[in-house]
Amino acid sequence: MTIETLYQQMLAAMGPRHWLQAGIPPAETPWEILWGGILVQNTNWRNVDYALANLKAATDFEPRQLLALTDTELTTLVKPAGFYTRKVPTLKALAAWCGQYDFDLTVMRALPAEQLRRELIALRGIGDETADYFSMYVFHQPTIIIDTYLRRLFGWLNQPLPSNYLKAQQLIMQAWHNDLTTAWEWHALIVDFGKQVKTTADFERSFLATQRLTLASQSLAN
Repeated sequence: MTIETLYQQMLAAMGPRHWLQAGIPPAETPWEILWGGILVQNTNWRNVDYALANLKAATDFEPRQLLALTDTELTTLVKPAGFYTRKVPTLKALAAWCGQYDFDLTVMRALPAEQLRRELIALRGIGDETADYFSMYVFHQPTIIIDTYLRRLFGWLNQPLPSNYLKAQQLIMQAWHNDLTTAWEWHALIVDFGKQVKTTADFERSFLATQRLTLASQSLAN
């Protein structure tokens, strides 16, 4: 099957995910998605919830108010999420980057996708997956998030991906072009499938058990 066929089969079998209407990612504002995306690194959402509740009470998630905090004050607020010595500088750097665009989401969303991603990756503590997560859910740029769920599914479908993140992403994007709504839906389907189908035995009982995936381009090596 092609990746478009895979998407359509998953959509038909699982139904639309409606993540945004359901409040997934769990956030009241785009700023909360940004701070949560940093805080969730190397921890779980239960710990992040405590840290986000502290941030909301202190700053209402506004980046200007976050930047007004001292490092000590911010550390106290986000300490429940752990790894605060890494996360506090990243939160400050991300908020300062937003300040370069006067904290105007409309302006940031109008940036060329490549420039946006390049500038996010340049910030301390933001890697490929986090940058793509922000690009899609905050800045509304369609992309493919190469996470563990996607890699595992492609492996089961006999289409393993290159170990390099960008090569894996390029391979998929060369084979399938999608808009923002489809990109949101695709990521939601992949994650929800992955949460339900965790083992090879699970996969062999799933609606995709007999399927095999072929991407159009096979030119990228591991």
